[in-house]
Amino acid sequence: MCTAATYHGKSLFFGRNLDYEFSYGEEIVLTPRNFPLSFRHLPDQKNHYSMIGVAHVADGYPLYYDAVNEKGLCMAGLNFVNSAYYGSVVPNKDNVAPFELIPYILSSCQNLQEASDLLGRLNIADIAFNDRLPAAKLHWMIAYKGEAVTVEPLKSGLSVVENTAGVLTNDPPFDMQMFLLNHYMGLSAKAPENRFSEKLDLHAYSRGMGALGLPGDLSSQSRFVKATFTRLNAVSEETDEDGLCQIFHILGSVEQQKGCCDVGGGQMERTIYTSCCNADRGIYYYTTYENRQITQVDMHRENLDGKNLVTYPLIQVQQIKKQNG
Repeated sequence: MCTAATYHGKSLFFGRNLDYEFSYGEEIVLTPRNFPLSFRHLPDQKNHYSMIGVAHVADGYPLYYDAVNEKGLCMAGLNFVNSAYYGSVVPNKDNVAPFELIPYILSSCQNLQEASDLLGRLNIADIAFNDRLPAAKLHWMIAYKGEAVTVEPLKSGLSVVENTAGVLTNDPPFDMQMFLLNHYMGLSAKAPENRFSEKLDLHAYSRGMGALGLPGDLSSQSRFVKATFTRLNAVSEETDEDGLCQIFHILGSVEQQKGCCDVGGGQMERTIYTSCCNADRGIYYYTTYENRQITQVDMHRENLDGKNLVTYPLIQVQQIKKQNG
C-alpha cells in the first residue's frame, strides 16, 4: 500500500511512499517535451510538457507511479483495490486507461485548474496495458502550489474533491477517511490538560501525551491519520533544505519495515522507495529501502526538448558518507 503527502515550505514538496512486496523494476524516468506519447483512445501527443518521476518502462512507454511536470503540477497514483471502478469506453467522453492518466494530465496541464477541467471530460476505462499488466485499481492525488485534489473512479462516477488534509493513502474512499478524522479531533501537539475529572489529580508524566491515541499500525486508515496529524503539525524554516528534510520525516512516520506486514507466500510488504519532488524547481529526490541516503535528479540538467526517455536506475546499495575518511 502507499502514502502520499504535500508539504509547503519555501517551495511545494510532493512526496510518497511506495509500499509493496516486490518491485517491477521501477526507475527515475524523465519524459522530455518531444517524446511521442500515445494513448489508446485519444490523439497522440508529439509535443507536450516534460515530466520526471518514478515509472516502470514497458515496451518503451513510461508507466508512471508519480511525477511532476515542468510547470510544477504533481500527481501520484495509489492502490485503491477495494473501491476503484472502471467502466467501458464511453462515447462523447475522453477515454483514458488508468496507466495513461498521469502522463496525460501532466503532459497537458500546467496547473490544478486546467487538470480539474480536463478531468471533467474524462472517463477512466477498464483498459489493460497488456496481458501481463492488467489495469491497476488506483486513485490519485494531484497538487499544485497550495492546493490538492483527490481523484477516485467510483461506481457512482469519477469523483474529484478538494484534499484539505494534503495526504492520501488507500481504501476506504477519501470522504470516509476524512470523516474518520473526527475520532481524533482531541489530539494535540501540546501537553494535555486533565479533563477526566476534577476529583482526580492527574498530570502528564511524559512529553508527547497530547497525541495519545494517535494510530501507529500499518493499515491505510491509520497511516492516513498519522500522516495527516504529522503533516499538519510539522513546522520548518522557510528554506528548501528544511522543507525537504520535513517531507521525508512526514513520510518516514508511516513507512513500512520488512517483516511487519506479512502478505502470505513468504512475501513481506515494505517501503520500496520514498520520494519527493521540489515542484517549484523540478528536482526529484528519493531513498530506497536498501539506501537511506537521499539521491537527487534535476530535470533541468537534462535536455527537456529531447525525443527520448532519460532513465536512472534507483540506487539500491546503501551509500554511507565517511566523515572521518
